[in-house]
Amino acid sequence: MKADIHPDYHDVVFQDVTSDFKFLTRSTLGSKETIKWEDGNEYPLIKVEISSATHPFYTGQNRVLDTAGRIDKFKKRYAAK
Repeated sequence: MKADIHPDYHDVVFQDVTSDFKFLTRSTLGSKETIKWEDGNEYPLIKVEISSATHPFYTGQNRVLDTAGRIDKFKKRYAAK
């Protein structure tokens, strides 16, 4: 393999902002925010809006998340005149 052509692959913590669920994995994403993990080390923190802890497919619950009134904005923009 060629050297220095692959992105940096490192440990990262992903946090679901709606349920405060966190998990440690590896990713090429980076962040200026860091978090201290259970093992005492600090890792970059990536915040996500949905994860397996809140996704309806995994939870078995159907929820409609209308963040910032997206449905209302759509109806207002494309309403029949």
